[in-house]
Amino acid sequence: MIRNPIPWPNGAKCACAITFDIDADSLIHVSRPKDSHRRLYPISMGRYGPDVAVPRILETYKRLGIKQSFYVPAWCIDNYAPTIEAILADGHEVGHHGYIHEDPVVTHGEAQVEAFEKAMEVHRRICGSAPRGYRAPVYNITPQVVDLLIENGFSYESSLMGDDIPYLLKTDQGQLWEVPVHWGCDDWPPFAHYEEIGYMMPVRGPTDGLRAFWEEFEAQYAYGGFFMLIVHPFLTGRLARWRVVDQWLEETLKTKDVWFAPLEEIVAHVQQVTDSGAYTPRVDDLPYYTEPVAP
Repeated sequence: MIRNPIPWPNGAKCACAITFDIDADSLIHVSRPKDSHRRLYPISMGRYGPDVAVPRILETYKRLGIKQSFYVPAWCIDNYAPTIEAILADGHEVGHHGYIHEDPVVTHGEAQVEAFEKAMEVHRRICGSAPRGYRAPVYNITPQVVDLLIENGFSYESSLMGDDIPYLLKTDQGQLWEVPVHWGCDDWPPFAHYEEIGYMMPVRGPTDGLRAFWEEFEAQYAYGGFFMLIVHPFLTGRLARWRVVDQWLEETLKTKDVWFAPLEEIVAHVQQVTDSGAYTPRVDDLPYYTEPVAP
């Protein structure tokens, strides 16, 4: 049912990544800038991510011997530097996720360039190098951002929903890999209850809310695909939910032939098998449209 499956290392049946967007309390500051400093409950909810959940997540990854990817607004990198340093010390990837989770559809033109470059400076200063991967805040990547990524030598981005497995994006400026996301593997629908930024989801129980993710995995595993969760420490990193993920990871590593890796390693592998001629990826040419589509 996947027409063009990627050959994974050592014959693995599926490549896997449990990726985290560490937005912390950037969300309340970017959505309510005039009085966010007085809103203690959403600030504390966001801070739970880097302060409490990320150490828990890192402990699981260290115990199980896997490396993964974290996407962090640069404002959060600056404000939670010890957490980011712990992630890097354990060998995980830290990717670009905007400056303060600004929406690229709203923050366009010079404002987008300024935010993008300001974030790059923070990555170089605190992480020690420029990021290789990008995920757009609220997935709202634009042609301008794609061009910025190509111009800055990124190898991949992870915001679009055009396939089940990684594929190539090509523009007049060059190309980069797309590592596709979709809402069925995002923890916002089952767990986000955040009135201040306009989300009032009915919060589901840990096992019930996560069950759909495991069904997504089983389908990808059956057809030699790619399974990725897009989750947030202040949501899925909470105690009962992460215990379910921890147990799933442990069982999956014991019983399935899977390859867990950071997205930068997964992309490097796909690039290698493509360069060798062992694989031919699907290609999307961008932009899809060059002007508004009127009814």
